[in-house]
Amino acid sequence: MPAFVPDVSVILAFALAAFVLAITPGPDMALFVSRTMNYGKSHGFAAGLGTTTGIAVHTCLVAFGISVLIVAAPALFWALKIVGALYLLWLAIQAIRSGGGILVTKAAGRQPSFAQSYMTGLGINLTNPKVALFFVTFLPQFVSAHDPAAAQKLLFLGVEFIVVSIPIVVATVLFAQWLTTTLRDNAWVSKALNWSFAAVFMAFAATILLAEGRK
Repeated sequence: MPAFVPDVSVILAFALAAFVLAITPGPDMALFVSRTMNYGKSHGFAAGLGTTTGIAVHTCLVAFGISVLIVAAPALFWALKIVGALYLLWLAIQAIRSGGGILVTKAAGRQPSFAQSYMTGLGINLTNPKVALFFVTFLPQFVSAHDPAAAQKLLFLGVEFIVVSIPIVVATVLFAQWLTTTLRDNAWVSKALNWSFAAVFMAFAATILLAEGRK
């Protein structure tokens, strides 16, 4: 077996951990659903590709030690959390504004490009403290610090996380597309979904800010 491939037991254990994190509702999942319901599954997949790119970035940062430096410097990590909270609040505002980018009901002339949906997914993933903490504190537990191939194994596990996440992203987008087809004609349901997405983003932002305020 190549040196960069972890033991089978490690691969299986990490796959389970990655699956649990991937199915846990969060800003990423809310974004897939909202983009799909507003602009179609292509935009949902574009947002999903953005978050997947973010995972790849987190993996590289951990593998090469940069994320550890962020955690070692509390001010930098605090700044990351605040930026993430503000970004989520901005998404919440967009969800309830007329013509906003998260709305379930379409707004003429306001449809974003696929690149914008991709960048929104990338931004929400990179500024998500939960994802950063997972990769900084949990991912290294599956690799020995004294292993000469530790960096390569971390990269392998990052790729494994992406592989585990992709089917969940696809299933989430397809479900959102079905839900849109079923419910979009109901104006009351559309409005309720708009406010629900806003509440989700604000709740995650509040969690981040309140956690920092108690420290």
